[in-house]
Amino acid sequence: MIKQLQRRFIRIAVVALTVAMVLVVGIVNVANWISVRGELYNTLSLLVLPESVDEEPEDPVTPLPTPVTTASPERETKNDRQERWRGNGPFPDRNRHFRNMVSEANWFTGVITEEGEVKFLLLDQIKNLDEETAKSLLFQAIADGRTDGFLQDYLFRTRTRKDGSTQVVMLNCETRLATVRTLVLISAVACAGGILLALVLVMLASRKAVEPTIRNMEQQKQFITNASHELKTPLTVISTNMELLEMETGDNPWIKSTQKQTAAMRRLVDELVYLSRMEEENPPLTVEELDVGKLLEETAEPFVSMAEFSGREMVVEAEEGLRITGDRASLQRLMSTLCDNAVKYASDSPIRAEIRAEGKNQVVLRVSNPVAEPLTKQQCDQLFNRFYRVDESRNKDKKSGFGIGLAIAAAIAEKHGGRISAAMEGNLLVFTCVLPREAKF
Repeated sequence: MIKQLQRRFIRIAVVALTVAMVLVVGIVNVANWISVRGELYNTLSLLVLPESVDEEPEDPVTPLPTPVTTASPERETKNDRQERWRGNGPFPDRNRHFRNMVSEANWFTGVITEEGEVKFLLLDQIKNLDEETAKSLLFQAIADGRTDGFLQDYLFRTRTRKDGSTQVVMLNCETRLATVRTLVLISAVACAGGILLALVLVMLASRKAVEPTIRNMEQQKQFITNASHELKTPLTVISTNMELLEMETGDNPWIKSTQKQTAAMRRLVDELVYLSRMEEENPPLTVEELDVGKLLEETAEPFVSMAEFSGREMVVEAEEGLRITGDRASLQRLMSTLCDNAVKYASDSPIRAEIRAEGKNQVVLRVSNPVAEPLTKQQCDQLFNRFYRVDESRNKDKKSGFGIGLAIAAAIAEKHGGRISAAMEGNLLVFTCVLPREAKF
């Protein structure tokens, strides 16, 4: 139980730290990408695309503020326009960062006619790009169908000119995209390293973190054990005195009632002691290889007779040759608890108990029975709590028991490294117990 508590604490802590770190890394990378993408689009917007070298465009790719030039618009020469187009002239009133981005940008532009011929190509503002590759990129940008977007390591923008041709400007983003990818890689490695470091630190500190809870649990179990031992002596004395009194006075309903309650109290004490021992870190269990199919058939046999006596049918299905390692007595108790619960609370037939393999490493035990009133999910989850009863009146005259058997079954399953659950499937209450083939205590 202590080991399970530690493992649960480690899982919760590591999952919480992992989610937090992944969220932070994701936000940083998304914010960086949005920033870089915005800068690249702003840079592309600052590149003026004329319709030809000889004349100023009437419909630029993106609306731009009126550029500031040394000459008035009426006296601006062709040479001035070409210089402004190539990025050497003054830029609109933008901050220094974007002006530097444009001046350092590697870009090229071209015009492709409706017939698919390259009418114009300018490669002055880009390095290490041959004409054939540039033309291929222009055609790919047009074939893409978008007016702007990323193509390989380029950001492109297209527009249709009045004469039907298409003008394309392509900005080389290789350096900025490489920076984004590097940040993603570094942050991913840092995130993975942080998660591993957190796992190690949590594992080292887990015992200390759960120590108050462990202390409380140990004190509770010690109290139950001590109280149980203290109760055994007076219960034995009461039982013995009742037997002597019965021998002297003969049959007496008051004596019978006292003996019955004494026996019930003794069973409760024994079950509490058993549950306390099962929840210890190293319970006294004998591990051996078992044929769980035969074990289920042997355990369920008396319950089949009980079901028949009450006018119901119980079906037992066990896969042959299904072997696992575990403690025979505790597993038999788990099976008998589930079978007894099914027979006791079944409203009709059939009652089913089956065990089969699941994958290579697990076996599944399913016990189901019809119920008159379906249970809610909350009730199903609480069935394994100590002393829990679906009947809120807790009337033991209806069904015998203390409401502790399923808690013992859950403790046995957990001690074998498995798990047990309850759920409604239509009008059937189904208990499912998953056990590993090789239990690790």
